[in-house]
Amino acid sequence: MDKQRVAVIGPGSWGTALSQVLNDNGHEVRIWGNIAEQINEINDEHTNKRYFKDIVLDEKIKAYHNLEDALKDADAVLFVVPTKVTRLVAKQVAQALDHKVKIMHASKGLEPNTHERISTILEEEIPAELRSEIVVVSGPSHAEEVAKNIPTTVAVSSEDKLVAEKVQDLFFTDRFRVYVNEDLIGVQLGGALKNIIALGAGISDGLGFGDNGKAALMTRGLAEIARLGDAMGASKGTFLGLTGVGDLIVTCTSMHSRNRKCGILIGKGLRAEDAVREIGMAVEGVYTIKSAYMLSKKIGVTMPITEKLYEVLQGTKSAAEAVDDLMRRERNYEQI
Repeated sequence: MDKQRVAVIGPGSWGTALSQVLNDNGHEVRIWGNIAEQINEINDEHTNKRYFKDIVLDEKIKAYHNLEDALKDADAVLFVVPTKVTRLVAKQVAQALDHKVKIMHASKGLEPNTHERISTILEEEIPAELRSEIVVVSGPSHAEEVAKNIPTTVAVSSEDKLVAEKVQDLFFTDRFRVYVNEDLIGVQLGGALKNIIALGAGISDGLGFGDNGKAALMTRGLAEIARLGDAMGASKGTFLGLTGVGDLIVTCTSMHSRNRKCGILIGKGLRAEDAVREIGMAVEGVYTIKSAYMLSKKIGVTMPITEKLYEVLQGTKSAAEAVDDLMRRERNYEQI
């Protein structure tokens, strides 16, 4: 693939790791952020120590304070910002763009209040004449491992298959394998909702429960995700792939997962807001759980794990009480 100019919007751990992938693939990478010290550190020291203590970035990767400079003559724009600020940042990008680009996002979540997928937000805020069809990058991928060039496999999805294939080429390396998945809704829902189940897995760990309980939580949690996805137009098969069960496994079992770590703190007795504060980074599951709960009620999909986790985060039920409620539910046949 020809060398591309890619503006990466968001210098967090995932944005930084994907910048490394794009740079290793021969593309010109421009990271944009609004924290001056962080931008200066990337340019002067070639590090981003808030997220990676021992990773040195390639000197060719440049960081920008000015959004227009980062977007100038860019071929593609990759959004990697927390879901709750995606709309605000998308408005800023739309104002700064003066030409058409490929628009991609690698964040995972649902917008608070509207409960919309990130691709929908970007479609609403960036005029069609300035963008391609939105492309999603998702899958089981801890930034810490990607930054160290450890083999990783993800999927990309778009309503335009040809654009998705171009983005597949943009990222594909011998250490970062990329599949195309045509289920745009399912890919995003799997990435967003697995964070909720990872919170639950962490709470289980914090309570001192074992592997049996976590396996049940993950399996029944996946069933809930698939039910909601099916009701929203996704393919159930997607949730058996990289962006479903794959992402669920990596997020529920690893200490790289900030959602799991946050859940552990909650299971040990911290309030959700205190746990998030201690993690020190965005914990998307905390923001997504209300949206998932509200969607399940609106659509009429049964999601008992999500409902109990919502109650725990709202402070209306302790983690131990939520577990008791789930275990004492009316006996039933297993439904996938």
